[in-house]
Amino acid sequence: MSYKVAVVGATGAVGREMLKTLAERQFPVGEVVALASGRSAGAEVSFGEDKVLKVQSLDKYDFHGTDLALFSPGASVSAIHAPRAAEAGCVVIDNTSQFRMEPDVPLVVPEVNPQALKGFRKRRIIANPNCSTIQMVVALKPLHDLARITRVVVSTYQSVSGAGKEAMDELFAQTRGVFVNDAAAPEQFTKPIAFNCIPHIDRFMDDGATKEEWKMAVETRKILDPDIKVFATAVRVPVFIGHGEAVHVEFERPVTVEQAREALREAPGLIVHDQREDGGYVTQIECAGEDAVYVSRLRPDPTVENGLAFWCVSDNLRKGAALNAVQIAEEMHRQGLLGHGAA
Repeated sequence: MSYKVAVVGATGAVGREMLKTLAERQFPVGEVVALASGRSAGAEVSFGEDKVLKVQSLDKYDFHGTDLALFSPGASVSAIHAPRAAEAGCVVIDNTSQFRMEPDVPLVVPEVNPQALKGFRKRRIIANPNCSTIQMVVALKPLHDLARITRVVVSTYQSVSGAGKEAMDELFAQTRGVFVNDAAAPEQFTKPIAFNCIPHIDRFMDDGATKEEWKMAVETRKILDPDIKVFATAVRVPVFIGHGEAVHVEFERPVTVEQAREALREAPGLIVHDQREDGGYVTQIECAGEDAVYVSRLRPDPTVENGLAFWCVSDNLRKGAALNAVQIAEEMHRQGLLGHGAA
């Protein structure tokens, strides 16, 4: 069976990556439609090696007859058009934050909670988690199965592509400007991002956390376990693609590094590269363009009882967004939940 698939936000960084990933993984697409705002209508985007799609206006598109829509246009746009697509009988996988914490919308990472997909029929919308949450829960899942996790403290080192193409352009312009004595003023970020780290992603909340940090906490509890305590510090760093995370985990009972390493090695979507020598770890620049979540620097945390620490990296545009959305679609196909099975 093949499906008619729409990609919403097709001209953006994630939308383009969705089209690329659908083609690379040979998802059973019978027809693919590229959608974006009216001002992008008529633009061209690539699908596969030799197909070029002309972008259509999202506002004018009729979703009747479309089996699946992958959305990444921004939360305010998804708020309007995702329900419209769902009402037309289309299954929506939404990459924005709009629906993630709504109780009747599944929030899914296929390696972690594929069983949650069966709840999609209430709204016909499935939410893709935050990029920094996805890679962390992929690594936490086998550890939680090994010995229940009670608390997680995480510091993120998030690339600028998580803020969109304009943010990537700003890093490039500011970096070049430093060397020609013509530094560009910050527009996408609150401070210069070139040669700098900014401990501020999304807006501040009343308790002093940023919304990005809040997302990591509440999404982890929804996906993995409602009783896990999560404390996050989210930092934007001058890297184009790839998020890094330093994760400290507390377990209910003792866990050795060897037990943790074995559980991680056997888990889907994970690659353990942990050699205690120069270069024996994976960094953001190496994970760009890759599908896996890479785990390194696995070691005991002696500051807490039953503590363990590790470093993980992943491509935020792929596993952190486009790939996870396509993997959700693949899992729905496997479970018979698309096409006639979506009724």
